[in-house]
Order: sequence, then C-alpha cells, then structure tokens
Amino acid sequence: MSRRTARTRPPEQRPIRRTLATVRPFLRPHALLLTAGLLVLLLEVAFRVLEPWPLKVVVDSLAVSLGATGAATTGIPAATTELLIACGAALLVIVCLRALSSYLSTVAFALVGSRVATTLRARVFDHLQALSIRFHSTAPSGDIVQRLVGDVGRLQEVAVSAGLPLIGNVITLVALAGVMLWLDPMLTVIVAASALVYWLLSRRSGKAITAASRTTRKGEGRLAESAAETLDAIRVVQAFGLERERGSVFARGNDVALREGVKARRLAAALERRTDVIVGIALALVLIGGGWQVLQNRMSPGDLVVFTAYLKLAMRPLKDLAKYTGRIARAAASGERVADLLDTPVDVRESPDAEPLHATAGAVSFENVMLADGRGAPLFRGLSLDLRAGESVCLLGPSGAGKSTLAALVGRSMDPAWGRVTIDGVDLRAATLESVRGAVSVVLQETVLFATSVRENIRHGRLDATDDEVEAAARRARAHDFIAALPEGYDTVLGGRGNTLSGGQRQRIAIARAMLRDAPIVILDEATTGLDPESKDAVHRSLAELTAGRTTLTITHDPASVTGADRVLWLEAGRIIEDGEPSALLADPGTRLSQWFRTARRAVAHEEARA
Repeated sequence: MSRRTARTRPPEQRPIRRTLATVRPFLRPHALLLTAGLLVLLLEVAFRVLEPWPLKVVVDSLAVSLGATGAATTGIPAATTELLIACGAALLVIVCLRALSSYLSTVAFALVGSRVATTLRARVFDHLQALSIRFHSTAPSGDIVQRLVGDVGRLQEVAVSAGLPLIGNVITLVALAGVMLWLDPMLTVIVAASALVYWLLSRRSGKAITAASRTTRKGEGRLAESAAETLDAIRVVQAFGLERERGSVFARGNDVALREGVKARRLAAALERRTDVIVGIALALVLIGGGWQVLQNRMSPGDLVVFTAYLKLAMRPLKDLAKYTGRIARAAASGERVADLLDTPVDVRESPDAEPLHATAGAVSFENVMLADGRGAPLFRGLSLDLRAGESVCLLGPSGAGKSTLAALVGRSMDPAWGRVTIDGVDLRAATLESVRGAVSVVLQETVLFATSVRENIRHGRLDATDDEVEAAARRARAHDFIAALPEGYDTVLGGRGNTLSGGQRQRIAIARAMLRDAPIVILDEATTGLDPESKDAVHRSLAELTAGRTTLTITHDPASVTGADRVLWLEAGRIIEDGEPSALLADPGTRLSQWFRTARRAVAHEEARA
C-alpha cells in the first residue's frame, strides 16, 4: 500500500502541505467558528501589544519624579498616587481581557480541532470499509488502526497545542514589528537579524526532524501490527510456547521506535537551545544599544522597558517555533499516513445511475472474466461460468486456484478487470452495492462474531428483524437450545470474536444470521473445517436448512459436502478443469475429483480412528 501511494504522490508535495491539503476540506463547515476564534485571537494580540504601556508610563513618571530631564522625558508628568493606581488598574484590565480572549480563542480552536478530527476519522473509516478485499488481505490491520486512532488524534492534539499558539505568536510578531519600527528602527534591525538567523537554522533542522518523526510513526505502526498479530493469535502463541519469541519481535520494534523517537526529540531540543542563544544575544544587544540611547537622551527609560518587553514578545514566536517544530513534524508524519489511506483508490465503486438489484431466482453468470491476483499475476483469463438458480455447486481445487476470489466476485467484494458478473441477468456494476450484497449470504470458515449480544449478532443478517424473527432463525439453525442455556440467553454478550463459544456454536449463530438474511444466493467458504465430528454433523444439518432451494456455492474440502452437491467444479490456475455431477466425476478414477476424494476419505477415516 505504502509503495503504491508513494508512487502516486506528487513529488513537490511536502509533508506539511500535504497534511494541510488533507485537513482543509474538513475545515470549511466550521469556517464561522474558526473566524470567530481568529478574531478573538487578534484581540488577544492587541492586548499583548498594550500590556507593557502602563509599565512605561510608571517608569517614565518615576524617572521624572527622581529628576530625569532631557528631550526623551519632555511632557511626561511626575508620578502621583492617582497615576500609579490608574496604571495598575489599566494593567489589570488589559491582563484580564487578554486572558479572556486567550480562553475564548483556545476553546474555539479546540472545538474546531475536535470536530475536524471526528469528521476526518469517520471519513477515513468509511473509506477503509469501501476498500476491496484485495486491499484488506494484504494491509496490516494493526498499523491501519494506529493510523485511524493514533495519527488522527495526533493531528487534533497538535492543532490545539501547537497550531493555535503559533498563529497567535506570528500575528503578534507582525504587530510588534510595526510598533518596534516606530519606536526605534535601529534596534528593530537586531530583531530582524535574529529572526533571519533562526529561519536559516530551522530550515535545515526541520527537514531532519520531519524525517525522524516519519520514521518514528512508521515504526509505531509496525509495533501496533506486531502487538495485534500476537494478541489475535494468543492461543497459538501460548500453545507453542512462543511468548519469548514474540516478545523479542515486539521488543526489537519497540527499540527501533524508541531510537527514532529520541532522535527526533534530540534534534528538536537542539533547535530550541540554539534559539535560546539567539534570543539571548538579541536581548543583550538591545540592552546595550537601548541603554546607550537612554544615556544619550534619545529614548526614555520607559521606552527601553517597552522595547525590551516587545523584544521578548517578538522572540517568543521563534522560541515557540523551535519548541513546536518536533510536534509539527510528528503531526506532518501522521498527516502523511492518514493521507496515504485516503489516497488508496477504491476498487469497487457504485455507479451514479445504479439501481437496486431485485434478485429472486439467484442465477449467477461469469462472462469472460479476467482478473489478477494480489501480486498482479493473471488469475482468471476469460473465465465463463453459469450457476443455475437453486443449484448447489461445490468448488474445489488447490490453494491459490482462485476459489475464494470467485466467491468474492459474486458478492462484489471485488470487481473483474474485464468481463462481467451477473445475478439474474443484471450486471452487478449496474446495481447498488447494498442490494448486491443483500442478495448474498455468506458463512465463512472463520466465524466472525462481534462483542455484542447473541441477539444482535444474529440480527446483523437483517437489521430490521424483530426478536421473534431472530429466534425463529436460531431455531432453524439448531442454535436455540444452546443459546437459551447461556447465562442471559439471547441477551448474553459475547467476548471478542465470539471466543466464549465453541466452534460449532459460533458457526450455527453465523448460519442463523445467514438464514435471517433470506438471500437467494448462499456462499459457504470451508464452513465445516476444523469442527469435531459431532459439531460438524450439527452444522451440516443447519446448512441443509439454510441452502434448501437457494443457489449455493460451496468452497470445501469435506467429502460429505461434495457428494450432496448437484454439481462439482474443479478450479486450477484460474481455469475450470472439471465440471459435472459428483457421481459422474467420481465414477471416473482418472478425474482430479476422484483422486482427491479417495485421499480425502482416507484422511477422514484416519481422523475418526484416532478420535
């Protein structure tokens, strides 16, 4: 995935620019709140500019009271109690108004950041759900979750904790530059020179920090994938005593992420310290130059106080830029990772003029279908096949022959590169995705149940089903008795993936879900694999109820399923090698089906003997 998106990314698009381009569309609905936040931020800047002036008045009036004379203090009144109280009150009012403005702008930007992050996360999630099975079969799920949750969250955090202060400080810098230029052009040159030196330093450091942050985020994504992979397979890990080996894999990834993270923070810290030195030098020069001008009566002591205060305010954006460069770099790296997901093309799209598919019979046709596998190698070359309505078809063949891909084409989890797939004569690309997938019920080898109640897991087959319809489907799937025996019956909340149930129980709940869907086409993908004989027998009876009168495509290595089918297809290297009734193919000892059947029956007999 990442290599593909890297190839399609415009070379001139830098990380920050790309991140802003990703976020910008989600800012438009909040333009009013954003504008209000910026206006209040401008007020805060104005109060920052005003804040040193009461102090200037006090210092100058005290200087006059102590006998200071000269052109710089001409017209300045001597200090009085009333003047001091007025200046103190003015300073208090300015500080309070600045604090209120800062609070309001922070809240406004926080609201915008939270809403944008929520919308962006939902958009990324919807996009992920729209991506084809081909993408999800190769994409690392742990890293995808890290991007969806961690990277989007980092964008939100940085927008509030770094973006807001930087916007305010940059506006402050522009405003102060004008006032400082008016106060003393010569000293303003010192500030401008300091800003230029910082800019030159930050350009080189910023690239290194961004590169290190990008590597850190990638390492954290791989770390999340390693953890998810291990925890998903925890039974295998514990059964084979792989805790130390998997722990070593995680530890190595953890060390890499740690080293890169420390490198990014070290670079950012070095930039901050260099900025401190630049600010210190600028302040020292201003104190020397300003003090000399006070001695020469070219500026008043209050003017020097104001200028020094402005200098510290003007240098603050530089210090904050250095402070937040690392955060912004990490946000840019996160933004790139989110953008990579959004840039991943959706293979299966609904046509703008698509109409609902009204499938009743369930006849399926593959017409001159061509498709490549996940590595880009040709899989189907002009495959044509008709499944008659109500027909039970078993699909067999070696691994990688394209059996699951063929089934995925029926439910339009992917589209052919050439040719078409139809249900009841309607091209699936001319129908709405919801109606196409509503015409197909699927029961997989790895039963997928969600961490919710048994009732809701069955209701996922048809979300508007009543409780009575849910229970009726469970009875038909021969699942009602064990469900009723659960602690809270149908309201029992299952653990993750339904692991609190046995394999046969999970499969019968999945069959009940498929029954509730009441679709004319049923796909069974190794639905009885891995079950003990008793559970397999119960599941077989449930499947017979599910598939009665429906077009059924069964991917299996179970001899019992083969003999009960109307038709068997042997798929090899993307081509149909054998096609016929099971009895006819089994009667010929030279067919692939016959050879496989004899081997499979011996394996089943051996397993039963061992049991």
